Amino acid sequence: MADDDLLTRARRLTAPGAAADPGLTARLAERPDTPAAREAGRILAAVEPRLLGAPGHPPRPLRVALAPSFTADQLAAPLRVALLAAGFAPEFQIAAPDQQLLRLGGAVTDLDAFGADLTLCPVHEEVFLPRGADPGDPDALRGAVDERWERFAAAVASYAARTTGSVLVNTVPLPAAALRGVVSHRGRAALSRLWRELNLRLLDLAEHTDRVAVVDLETLLAEHPGPLRDGRLHAFAQMAWAPGVESVYSAEVAACARALTGRGKKCLVLDLDNTLWGGVLGDDGPENIQLGSLYPGNAYTAVQRTALALRRQGVLLAVASKNDPDLVARVLDEHPALLLRAADFVAVEAGWGPKDDSIRRIADQLNIGLDSIVFADDSAFECDLVRHSLPEVTVVHLAGDPADHAATILARGGFDSLTTTDTDKERTGLYRARAQRHRFSAGQSSPEEYLHGLGLRVTLRAADAYTLPRIVQLGGRTNQFNLIGTSHSEADTRRMADSPQHALYAFEVADRFGDEGVVGALWIARESDCWVIENAVMSCRVFARGVEHAVLGAVADAARAAGADRLAADLRRTPRNGPAARFLDEAGFAPAAPDADGTERRVLALDPGPASTAPWITVTAPAAAGSREGHLIP
Repeated sequence: MADDDLLTRARRLTAPGAAADPGLTARLAERPDTPAAREAGRILAAVEPRLLGAPGHPPRPLRVALAPSFTADQLAAPLRVALLAAGFAPEFQIAAPDQQLLRLGGAVTDLDAFGADLTLCPVHEEVFLPRGADPGDPDALRGAVDERWERFAAAVASYAARTTGSVLVNTVPLPAAALRGVVSHRGRAALSRLWRELNLRLLDLAEHTDRVAVVDLETLLAEHPGPLRDGRLHAFAQMAWAPGVESVYSAEVAACARALTGRGKKCLVLDLDNTLWGGVLGDDGPENIQLGSLYPGNAYTAVQRTALALRRQGVLLAVASKNDPDLVARVLDEHPALLLRAADFVAVEAGWGPKDDSIRRIADQLNIGLDSIVFADDSAFECDLVRHSLPEVTVVHLAGDPADHAATILARGGFDSLTTTDTDKERTGLYRARAQRHRFSAGQSSPEEYLHGLGLRVTLRAADAYTLPRIVQLGGRTNQFNLIGTSHSEADTRRMADSPQHALYAFEVADRFGDEGVVGALWIARESDCWVIENAVMSCRVFARGVEHAVLGAVADAARAAGADRLAADLRRTPRNGPAARFLDEAGFAPAAPDADGTERRVLALDPGPASTAPWITVTAPAAAGSREGHLIP
């Protein structure tokens, strides 16, 4: 699509009564280095965010503070495009460039008052490398860099301790001119070594400072074809990054925002012909499709290797292909050069129907939202069909040389998460077991017979070092069964796990078809006469089995044993957490009017306790949570 067309679409959205254009920001994000994309980013500041989201999926508000070490006013435009394309509606506050350390490390300022969800700290080399430093005195240079690093790290830590949001810093590219300013090659090597040590410190900052994450900008720019900065703009306006670098940075900020908020994509749906292999299976036959060690077959093998690596980290793989299903099954079972097999996919939709219908069936089968799906295809027709029919789906058009396809999937897919847990690594097997349960249910005469036949077992346990990463992940990624519609931060979750005033529980589910792993968690404040469920989340994988009621029964037992006479639960309604609200109604929590912030404090008396039962579930719980090991829920 021409740049002029994209600008016209952006301007059209500013008119009164404008119709929504949910695909615009994705198309702008595909060409972020163009002047049109930057101009569109400025125009979109005046556009209502709802006009840029898919129907029923408005962009999520995100308060973004910019505390840069250089002039970064122009950075808001590419950031807006990247964040809107990732599903966020940003509101910006930009601090003056010469006040970064003061705003971060000083007393409470307007930066704190803004209440940012995400604070960006773009930093360039002059923060650490003194102007006019003597390259012939490496000891003095190291001392200056060390001193400046200590001031920067202390300021970031001070702000991170004050904010309730996340803080994003970046590794710092060293301009080539700074390196070439050292005449001796040994001196250049010493400066390079010093600079890499600095960037390692920046990367380590995220490991040792709560709420801090790091964008490895130095590595991301290794394949960026443009300059680090425009010399004239740097001299004239103290702009440290060229527009292309700002676009690279903005895309990675959007990726970090997805990870921090649990909005990373969950499922990669792949075409087959000229996507997973070269050639057309129906025309060329299984023996002639292009795979292996020679070009172009090795390019398609690289796509498979990339997909396999994603699967091993918890991304679900599926197929949507116009092909003979028997022939596809044969290739997935038998082709000697194929890295992916049938067992690597949670769904294979091969046939002659429209691909948007295939994607809908995949989403229904997996019980995931369309906004969790990425569709990759080499056909411009199929990509446009899905873009228009299913605007929630992220579409990756694999155009051009197949040697670039694997990198394109990784760059545009949005498979971002804070960490990879053991449950993630087993996710494909978990979803295949779901299919077995579905087939088993078809042979039962009633839902009750099906549930009793599953042999469901629920284990409730206090959070520990092994379950904490999964609890944090569930809090960020769960939308439907999530009482407050958002999540506690990792730092807050860890503090609650160590606090005697709180109970932090994870629960696991298993049945005759296998172990589902940790599927839910509860954050509870323990008061003398009342336990307050500050949040409860549960994966959609175990919906409609009564698991939430079994867990609530165990928590009610624990609260009674501790002397409490009631449970309370905080509910903040969102467009997607209807299942969580219905659960509170079913369990008998009394209705409540929302507070000013929209929170409803629902209360349940523990005499008689929860109303709903799940007699088909065996619950095992620690003594502190009301042990019911070996007993059925009454």
